[in-house]
Amino acid sequence: MKILKNMTIIIVIIIAIPMIGALFTARDVSVEREITINKPHHEVYGYAKYLKNQDNFSKWSLTDPDMQKEYKGTDGEVGFVSFWKSENPDVGSGEQEILAIQEGKRIDYALRFFEPFESNDKAFMEFESINENNTLVRWGYEGHMAYPMNALLWVMDMEKMVGDDFQTGLENLKRILETK
Repeated sequence: MKILKNMTIIIVIIIAIPMIGALFTARDVSVEREITINKPHHEVYGYAKYLKNQDNFSKWSLTDPDMQKEYKGTDGEVGFVSFWKSENPDVGSGEQEILAIQEGKRIDYALRFFEPFESNDKAFMEFESINENNTLVRWGYEGHMAYPMNALLWVMDMEKMVGDDFQTGLENLKRILETK
């Protein structure tokens, strides 16, 4: 009986520690990467503003080139939606929608993930002319993990996971545009 009581106490402690810790853990995640592309601003923005072009440089699109894709609306305009579904658990399924466009400067996206987990987050791309032949591109992500799932942030390095994927995508974008 004493062993059962001690095991119950240990199990309660094992469950309680992450739950209590999650109360004091950040719930918002922000990741951003940038790259300089040796092309004029209008060329870089003119290519990147089309969501379908992310299929050519996004790490996630390139991870499963056979994923199912569907589109709704006019690409490059607010309201355009790109839906994807993949059997690859690293890609999953979801949709990305263009929420706002500051012409030539910034595009804001809604990211709605359905599988392998549900989530509603935001992303953006920013474009800044450095000079007539160089453009700075920033790709960012803003996410939220509700309590108690935010405890996963102790073991998931979102800065590295998402940041590395953004960096790969930006390097792919740079390669595509600079070899045009």
